[in-house]
Amino acid sequence: MGLGTRLTLALESGAIVLPEAGRIAVIGPRAGADLSALPTGRVQVITTLKPDHDHFTAEGLDCATAPSGRYAAALVCVPRARALAQAMIATATAHTDGPVIVDGDKTSGIESMLRALRAHTRATPGAPLSKAHGKIFALAPGADLSDWQPASPRQIEGGFVTAAGSFSADGIDPGSRLLADTLPPKLGGHVIDMGGGWGYLSARALARETITRLDLIEADADALACARRNITDSRARFHWADVTRWHPATAADTAIMNPPFHTGRAADPGLGRAFIAAAAGMLKPAGALWLVANRHLAYEATLALHFKRVEEAAGDTRFKILHASHPSRQRR
Repeated sequence: MGLGTRLTLALESGAIVLPEAGRIAVIGPRAGADLSALPTGRVQVITTLKPDHDHFTAEGLDCATAPSGRYAAALVCVPRARALAQAMIATATAHTDGPVIVDGDKTSGIESMLRALRAHTRATPGAPLSKAHGKIFALAPGADLSDWQPASPRQIEGGFVTAAGSFSADGIDPGSRLLADTLPPKLGGHVIDMGGGWGYLSARALARETITRLDLIEADADALACARRNITDSRARFHWADVTRWHPATAADTAIMNPPFHTGRAADPGLGRAFIAAAAGMLKPAGALWLVANRHLAYEATLALHFKRVEEAAGDTRFKILHASHPSRQRR
């Protein structure tokens, strides 16, 4: 809601002026963002997140996963991940001939981003408009933020490559490592890695010769591209999809996951619960789910709703490994 309010006020007041012609790139908007203040026929939404891509496509907007050609103007919707936000703004300035508009809520770090841009020697941000717990401002044409483009993909421990802004981009997540260390020697022939990111859990699972097929489902196209580089095993299949909407052609033996539990900066255990419900609908009658969760997240009740057997298989002070089997309610 904040973006729509700020953008409308900025355009109506003349604080930000759009070119009269040419394409407008909107980079990183989340599903539900109000873009109605922009001329619909000139907008191209650029997002790597499948749920957001599907949302704006359904609204009739042109969508892509990366910029192409030149734009007359750009709007960057700042995410909370600082490295990703910088990369998005740098990408916008590199592909845009006119103003680059930057918008964000206070919780996404828009104030610190404005300070960083003011301190940059090759960027000139205009006066910000503050409204609806956030700010919006425009960079003058000609800004050069090439030094904000991260080395992507980057290489981390184990030779894995990751993308800026992806989950555990700086190193292997300790919860995922604990889950991988806990998985049993046999997982069945067909395994699904739900929200597989850049592929760590899949890579560890594929050490088992008994696996004949592994489906890695990931909503972030950048993370999925890294997974394709990290996993060259022919048994792996890669899917750019929303886990809660994807269906396997045949039911699987095992699902593994380190489910997300944040929306922006706010904890949202509902995401993990949706992953669990989706897993129940992907598995055979005797199938099993293995997941890692922060110890404070109470997923046990949801697991008990969707599976006949639930146990804590391992854990430490930070994480718990939960094992559920025999799904009791299949997703339709």
